[in-house]
Amino acid sequence: MAELIVDGDELVVRLSGWERAAAFHGDVAVPLSSVRELSVETRPWAVLRGIRAPGTGFPGVIAYGVRRLTGERPDFVAILRRRPVVRIELDPPAEFSRLLISVADPDETVAGLRSFARA
Repeated sequence: MAELIVDGDELVVRLSGWERAAAFHGDVAVPLSSVRELSVETRPWAVLRGIRAPGTGFPGVIAYGVRRLTGERPDFVAILRRRPVVRIELDPPAEFSRLLISVADPDETVAGLRSFARA
């Protein structure tokens, strides 16, 4: 399962080997200064937006990769099954607009990240 870690002035989504293959993407790093909002999203499939390109998806089971939106920065998702995820809204200069990431303990992860981010 993915991990969210702080490395210097960046928030890093660390993916396992199979998650990298499913996402067609390596680890994601965004500036901590770009984090606008951190929350636990209990219904990740309801807020999933955009078209998977590239990535892997099977509704209700798995969604990994870049989600492209018309006229906006894309989202990056690593959603596993129907469990709560960490939702991170990002401002520029971050490459992505939103991250939806399945982690082992979303509540604990959000609480820990709030001490590092301005959100």
